[in-house]
Amino acid sequence: MKPAGPPITPAGMAALKARYDHLLGTERPAIVEIVSWAAGNGDRSENGDYLYGRKKMREIDRELAHLIKRMKALRVVDPAAQVDRSRVFFGARVTIADEDENRQTVQLVGDDEQDAGAGLIGWNSPMARALRGASVGDSRVVSLPSGTREWEVMSIAYD
Repeated sequence: MKPAGPPITPAGMAALKARYDHLLGTERPAIVEIVSWAAGNGDRSENGDYLYGRKKMREIDRELAHLIKRMKALRVVDPAAQVDRSRVFFGARVTIADEDENRQTVQLVGDDEQDAGAGLIGWNSPMARALRGASVGDSRVVSLPSGTREWEVMSIAYD
């Protein structure tokens, strides 16, 4: 039996699939058209459209291969299906406060969908690892590049 892969939310998987569909259905056909047109113009060794188009097509093909590999390896975990909502698990939206009562809300998501600016932290990040299993009122010490900080869990929610 295949071991379970890294987790991803349904929204994260949908975003990967949308990117794949866009590359395959829109960007790649447009580049193929440019390369075909440029190939018909004669000397390919000095044809910028042809050379750039081939390079761009290789980049798109590499990204498509990467997306296929990732989508096959990932395991979709729906946060809404979480039974124990009193503790922090994958997909939890957690409001935390530091020693100065500065609050922030983060959501634990798959590493492929993390975006710190949007409050989405990767499942394997130091912050997520520290918060796993915490309950409201628990304090966690997190080692970050900027130094060690202590956070208290203020609330936990699942979408």
